Amino acid sequence: MPPAPSHVVPPELEGPLDRAVRTLFGASWGKARAWIAAGKVRVGAAVVLEATARVRAGTPIMVDQAARRPRAAELPSEAIVFADAQVIVVAKPAGLSTIPYDDTETDTLDLRVRGWMGARGLAPRGSRPTLGIVHRLDKETTGLLVFTRTWLAKQSLSAQFRNHSVHRRYFAIAHGDVRSCVLRSVLVEDRGDGLRGSARGARGKIITRAQDGGPEGREAVTHVERIEALQGATLVACTLETGRTHQIRIHLSEAGHPVVGEKVYVRRFTGPQIEAPRLMLHAAELGFVHPATEREVRWEQPMPDDMRKVVERLRPRAT
Repeated sequence: MPPAPSHVVPPELEGPLDRAVRTLFGASWGKARAWIAAGKVRVGAAVVLEATARVRAGTPIMVDQAARRPRAAELPSEAIVFADAQVIVVAKPAGLSTIPYDDTETDTLDLRVRGWMGARGLAPRGSRPTLGIVHRLDKETTGLLVFTRTWLAKQSLSAQFRNHSVHRRYFAIAHGDVRSCVLRSVLVEDRGDGLRGSARGARGKIITRAQDGGPEGREAVTHVERIEALQGATLVACTLETGRTHQIRIHLSEAGHPVVGEKVYVRRFTGPQIEAPRLMLHAAELGFVHPATEREVRWEQPMPDDMRKVVERLRPRAT
């Protein structure tokens, strides 16, 4: 087998890894990013899986087509909040997708949970553990998420999510002075600038209820509770009456209070943006009717350290 091709990063390509790989190896953007996500790109001696990771001039880069995909990292036992024959409740860490975005994503929460199940003999030897997906959390969002293990559980939980009877309460750090309120709108795939958002009427006013003959979309309702005033921000709790994609992020942003660390729904925000290591959103409470016992169950997950540190940093100092 011929040796894997390698190049040294020239000064003009110092910056994102995907740009360097694309240029040095004559690949398309899609191919370059697929190679990186599949673990086929080495920067120096290390395999790098982030397309936007920065590379320095003079660093060798190698593309090894024969390299195998890296195995998903092991899920620590403390991340399993609850597990029985029907459901598994997990505390999701930041920076991990719930399921693969495409076939190049090799380390996701569902793969880690399957690995945890396999290591404990919770699936027949040699077979893929059964795991059902009934909801998701964004990649940077932390907190509680439930997977199902049986057809009964998936049918039951799916129905509860459709009926909006699942209890979900989030903590968020939002820019500005946020007051307790109820945010209601009709969410559409494209609000007019290429992003998900609220449908607007002819005069630009947000449409708050779906109507026959109105814009295609789905009604979304978020209950916002003011918890603590911070410097330039507010710690809030958001309880979902509905559960649409990016609902909390969109509603807070369109109300003029984007979540701290937001990178997408922040175009229209003109105030100073507070720095944070990630999106400051945490799924703190999760509750539903257990599919087997038919009793209501509920869990709480404390705010993670990175989010707690941002809250402490933004607390007004006593004079």
